[in-house]
Amino acid sequence: MKLVLASGNAGKLAELRALLGEGFDLHAQSEFGVGDAEETGLSFIENAILKARHAARATGLAALGDDSGLCVDALQGAPGLYSARYAGRHGDSEANIDRLLRELDGVADADRSARFVCVLALVQHADDPMPLVAEGRWEGRILQARSGSGGFGYDPVFFSPAHGCSAAELAATVKNRDSHRGVALAQLRMKLRQA
Repeated sequence: MKLVLASGNAGKLAELRALLGEGFDLHAQSEFGVGDAEETGLSFIENAILKARHAARATGLAALGDDSGLCVDALQGAPGLYSARYAGRHGDSEANIDRLLRELDGVADADRSARFVCVLALVQHADDPMPLVAEGRWEGRILQARSGSGGFGYDPVFFSPAHGCSAAELAATVKNRDSHRGVALAQLRMKLRQA
């Protein structure tokens, strides 16, 4: 199945390609000269569907929209929908982490609970009235400082209690299986088999 990913994020593309496995030919929308959709939704699910429809409309292909982010309880769910541009510029992970750590300065470890959230939306065409939607969550907490060099985004400051380390310290195969995106994709694959 040929799919366009409604993103130009190389880390996300690599992760989703590995997770989808055989039977799927996934391409970034940037390969087709498609720019990012305007994210006007008020939730991860709305934005995932907006992105998928935008990519499908521009390419004529089935499209996979992914909207994900980090929600920190001590910050009332921020950075949330604005995770990729928390520090102002889209995709500046280092600046985003710096701002997050500043915002949580003085907050005790016990009060730094957080979760990664991922919503995937698959549309067969731009006007698909029945998008397939899947959601994954990964519970953890925010570290006081960066740890590890793998992954991307907020991974160096996201501690996974189930693994006893940061997301950036996990082997890619483990992270791909257990992360918010891994859980959402497993759910999506199951729905595709049932469709």
